[in-house]
Amino acid sequence: MEDLEDVALDHTDKLGRTAFHRAAEHGQLDALDFLVGSGCDHSVKDKEGNTALHLAAGRGHLSVLQRLVDIGLDLEERNVEGLTALHAAVEGVHPDCVQLLLGAGSSVNTLTQKEQSCLHYAALSGSEDVARALIHSGACTNVSDRQGASPMHLAVRHNFPALVQLLVDAGSDLDATDNRQQTPLHLAAEHAWQDIAEMLLVAGVNLNLRDKQGKTALAVAARSNHVVLVDMIIKADRLYKWEKDHLSLRDPGDPSGKSLTFKQDHRQETQQLRSVLWRLASRYLRPQEWKKLAYCWEFTEAHVHAIEQQWTGTKSYQEHGHRMLLIWLHGVATAENIRKEVSSDPSTPRKCAAM
Repeated sequence: MEDLEDVALDHTDKLGRTAFHRAAEHGQLDALDFLVGSGCDHSVKDKEGNTALHLAAGRGHLSVLQRLVDIGLDLEERNVEGLTALHAAVEGVHPDCVQLLLGAGSSVNTLTQKEQSCLHYAALSGSEDVARALIHSGACTNVSDRQGASPMHLAVRHNFPALVQLLVDAGSDLDATDNRQQTPLHLAAEHAWQDIAEMLLVAGVNLNLRDKQGKTALAVAARSNHVVLVDMIIKADRLYKWEKDHLSLRDPGDPSGKSLTFKQDHRQETQQLRSVLWRLASRYLRPQEWKKLAYCWEFTEAHVHAIEQQWTGTKSYQEHGHRMLLIWLHGVATAENIRKEVSSDPSTPRKCAAM
């Protein structure tokens, strides 16, 4: 405190910061109160356009931040990059500071120079708690930044499954495209994020959308040899088409299908059947025969092409056939599960065709 008495109140250092800035930045509440009582300039900005509010929020100094709010610093003041104090608190992943600023009336949908909202910053950090607080305060989930990326794009790109699920539940547009015309599923396919792809596929997405290279998410997964993801997307595509033909069997109370999965089946109860399918594919199916079966079971040309891009040697067709049979089995099992769920309702059809 004695050191402060020898410093000109509003003298700036090489960063353009005054003692008031430094007190806020380092969480020194007593020093802050002394400077306020001495009549320092509350609204001064440093060379990056930051006020004391930005610095306290970015460092997570809750008590100092509360004092600055009480003093009356402008909550919507922006720095040179267009960030408000709320952006700074979100970027620093300080949930308590975020809640304080939201409660004080900070605008939740203000955009930076890069057109990024606070929810974009939450998606970059992967903070589920911060993102939830923003969404509960009215944050727009579908705003796009200069790269065309929504918060969902960023959450997928940085592999934050819990945040992706939160954004799905909040009603994010799962078919939104960025400047590369990529949907969130394109990104999941590109990086082989299986858990995230599962969430998106279960929620329901448009599998026909193409990126700037003209590729669907299925083609992206196949190009990168992400075999498991290829099979997941084909399973989903076949289910979506089956559902269109059996609208009366869909449960409006459970649109996302809580028990639905497109991942590989490792269940004990299907192990014997899966072994039978492997013997069929490896011992009895000749080259090209698996394709005939696939087309008979309404696999599309795109499905077949994606499967056969996997190369394991001269007998790749055996693996291709096995994968096709497992995908077919998934459709049969899923259709049967749906039939069982609705069989007790006399108003629904009892006949249920397999996929």
